Amino acid sequence: MADAVSIFMSIGLSEQKAKETLKNEALSSTLKRAIEQAQGLLGSASIDKTAGTLLYNMVTRLKDSNRLSFLTEYIITRKITSELQLSAALDFIKSHPQENLDRLEFEAACGVGVMVTPEQIEDAVRFFETFFFSHHFNVTLLLWDRSNLEPKLFLHKIYFLFVGEANTEGKSLMEQLRGEALKFHKPGENYKTEGYVVTSNTMNLLKKHLEETGGQSSEITRVVTLMCPESECGLYDRLMIPFCLCVRGHAYVCHQRGEELKGHNVPPSPWRERPLEESLLLFDRMRKGMFAEGEVTLRMKMVMEDGKMDPVAYRIKYTPHHRTGDTWCIYPTYDYTHCLCDSIENITHSLCTKEFQSRRSSYFWLCNALDLYCPVQWEYGRLNLTYTVVSKRKIIKLVETGIVRDWDDPRLFTLTALRRRGFPSQAINNFCARVGVTVAQTTMEPHLLEACVREVLNDTTPRAMAILEPLKVTITNLPTNKEVRVPDFPANEAKGSHVVPFSKTIFIEQSDFREVMEKGYKRLTSDQPVGLRHAGYVISVQRVIKDGCGKVCELEVSCASSDSVEKPKAFIHWVSDPLRCEVRLYERLFLHKNPEDPAEVPAGFLSDINPNSLTVIESALVDRSVGKAKVFDKFQFERVGYFSLDPDSTSEKLVFNRTVTLKEDPGKM
Repeated sequence: MADAVSIFMSIGLSEQKAKETLKNEALSSTLKRAIEQAQGLLGSASIDKTAGTLLYNMVTRLKDSNRLSFLTEYIITRKITSELQLSAALDFIKSHPQENLDRLEFEAACGVGVMVTPEQIEDAVRFFETFFFSHHFNVTLLLWDRSNLEPKLFLHKIYFLFVGEANTEGKSLMEQLRGEALKFHKPGENYKTEGYVVTSNTMNLLKKHLEETGGQSSEITRVVTLMCPESECGLYDRLMIPFCLCVRGHAYVCHQRGEELKGHNVPPSPWRERPLEESLLLFDRMRKGMFAEGEVTLRMKMVMEDGKMDPVAYRIKYTPHHRTGDTWCIYPTYDYTHCLCDSIENITHSLCTKEFQSRRSSYFWLCNALDLYCPVQWEYGRLNLTYTVVSKRKIIKLVETGIVRDWDDPRLFTLTALRRRGFPSQAINNFCARVGVTVAQTTMEPHLLEACVREVLNDTTPRAMAILEPLKVTITNLPTNKEVRVPDFPANEAKGSHVVPFSKTIFIEQSDFREVMEKGYKRLTSDQPVGLRHAGYVISVQRVIKDGCGKVCELEVSCASSDSVEKPKAFIHWVSDPLRCEVRLYERLFLHKNPEDPAEVPAGFLSDINPNSLTVIESALVDRSVGKAKVFDKFQFERVGYFSLDPDSTSEKLVFNRTVTLKEDPGKM
């Protein structure tokens, strides 16, 4: 072992890194071969640190060992001198899995012989600076996490900002470059993905996969993605597949306890080489419930990327299943079921968060061990938001304790909750596109998502008028009741309009009247008139009526045509002969930015609930134009905010959820 550590340290690895590498037998064996080949090319000269780093990175990413000598030669002869060139070389090899490589084509793809001077880099930077300033691009979102991005991803993210720029085919640059930034393979070209393991039967399995999913033409490809790791694939199908794993000698029944399997450097199981027939017999007894929980497991014979050996495939659980009850007492693990269910369901791209990257090797290994079609696992950085929790376990606690009503409570950030609150899918997509897809974990403020929501709703929601805190107003000199036509989109009246009644009795917001004039206040006072939106009238206070507690409960006003008087300082909204409705106003569910952080909230996230996260106004008023709205229909209530019709609505009473305010408010949803 000491000799191996010295060999690895000779190419620039630290002692700790060298020892970690030795834990992975396959990796350390391949790295030794690469070093031996490199030394054969160099003779008495030593391997410098740059070449050593490239050799190590090449070995960790290269799955086709037949290309090891080929790439080692290019690194040692200094034809490949950078990570970008190495990535291009590996990409080229992946896309030519069963071919004799054309060296000229390979070198052109890898940029062999191409030199970029510091002056050229400086010129490129100046070009981008000039472009951004001349086009007024806001690069704040990009710069927030640039420290977590590799240079290549940083450039891709720059391209993502060019949403509005279109080429001659009418495609935005985002559309053009989205595929380049993510580098998703086309259906049937799984083998082009980094780390994908190609076997002698891979091409046949991919061909069969395309046939079962409808094939592939030059114009149309079928992409089937899976984002949820908890698959719906049947237990019986999966059971018949470990059975096959045991028959092929790739699994065994183990009696090591759970605590013995935790941590690193776990000793090999003494039952690893037990006879096949014995494992099959014991596995059948596991299925029949003849062992206690934790007494035995079925383990797979493989080494994971993090060096852990033989992950568990099946374990015993005597907890009733929510669908199958007590039918089964053995259940598969994520490491076992993920890739198999994806394969059975013909998934092309299995999407999961970064913490599952260490499971990628087991994902490929298991499909290949059983000679099944192998999808591709893609990892991305988790996107977190402040002032909320997204963990399923924590959301369950919020529901069980009655803090929120259910998974679709509009104060949560589940998809069903966002839908109920009125977030359009386009806004969510726009937000995700602006943040970008990276391997780094990202934490964003909720107001950035809400800004995307406002952009979409401003262009798509018809206007209506609603009063949350009504104040009755009687117009004493209105000649007759009439109807007023209100544009659905005031900025573009050609998009339609609706009619609302206008009578002697109207209602305005209590906050739109003050009995005593204050500096800077532009709305209705005893001495200051105000205009009524869309009505064509200006009203002036004649009499203020108060209740027994001294609170203003009604105003008597006179009106005049807006054409006949001086233009007022402000125009306010109003309703006449309105519908009574319930309005729910939402603010942040938690008081602190990071409710899960013990340093911020020592007593735990359940102690950090905002007592004002929900305000219910049971007797709000809204104009009759929304009377025929359907659940999830969205409106802009003028001067109030954006609202969506809640599923709790009935024919007797409408219920509206405030989606977002008209302008950003740091404390409100």
